[in-house]
Amino acid sequence: MLGAIGLDERQESTYRALVAIGAAEVADLAHRLALPEPDTEQALRRLERQGLAAQSSSRTGRWVAAPPAVALGALLTQHRHELEQAELAAVLLAEEYRAEAAEPAVHDLVEVVTGASAVAHRFLQLQLGATEEVCALVTGKPVAVTGIDNEAEERAAARGVAYRVVIEREVLSLPAGITELSAALGRDEQVRVVERVPTKLVVADRTLAMVPLTGRGAEPAVLVVHASGLLESLVGLFESVWREALPLRLGTDGAVAEGRVPAPDSTDLEILSLLLAGMTDASVAKQLDLGLRTVQRRVKGLMELSGVTTRLQLGWHAYEKGWVTRGGRE
Repeated sequence: MLGAIGLDERQESTYRALVAIGAAEVADLAHRLALPEPDTEQALRRLERQGLAAQSSSRTGRWVAAPPAVALGALLTQHRHELEQAELAAVLLAEEYRAEAAEPAVHDLVEVVTGASAVAHRFLQLQLGATEEVCALVTGKPVAVTGIDNEAEERAAARGVAYRVVIEREVLSLPAGITELSAALGRDEQVRVVERVPTKLVVADRTLAMVPLTGRGAEPAVLVVHASGLLESLVGLFESVWREALPLRLGTDGAVAEGRVPAPDSTDLEILSLLLAGMTDASVAKQLDLGLRTVQRRVKGLMELSGVTTRLQLGWHAYEKGWVTRGGRE
């Protein structure tokens, strides 16, 4: 628990033991910790340098613990200051990067990454750097990275990063396919299936994408695409495949099952029509005698159903699917 302020496991256990008994000699403390005396003394010396322990002035060889509220408070303050400085440096670097990238050269819009290790590392970076959403098209024949099961994905999902993944049906027949899908669905990720995806693709926050560059048998290589017209096309490709794919769900028995994308009900269509006519959520709620939160919840559900992230995209999707007409309410 105290690793965040620079204590390793041995130092923390030594300090806790010393706090518990107030004061002790090295031999007694070593016995209590089940550690060799040299290791215990080394831990005490490090605690002394951090102001958490001190040698007794009245008895040679005896160590006393510094009061936690004072000693740990000082360390916490120091680390907060260091974190604030690091955060400031990150902000300044980000501003500098944006200033330099305001007019990026064409050759800066894509990177070529070659080699299985380098590709896997870049894929890891892409997921760990995501803050909002990762979208992926997954084939049944991964080359340098696995399908949708990896530690980076679990860490990103734990931070609140949403995942939308489309797999091709072959993945369901792979030995680890169902296990990986069950884990993904268990993390509340959205997964859909199609017969075949056009290409392997990963998009993070709609600002960065990875697509394969080489075919089967060649050394693995990918293109890392930054914000550009090409990136917008790749995002459009994902959304197109996503809309046509069938959702997968985790049954009560733990089995992975397919389902049809449900259609919006009559209330959903009324809400959509009024919103597209320019009314606010509050006005729609009042006109339809619904709660404001009910309207907002239904709109969010429609966005998830459509696989879109903005209301503008939802409007276009509604027209495309014939849920509403351009001439007015249905």
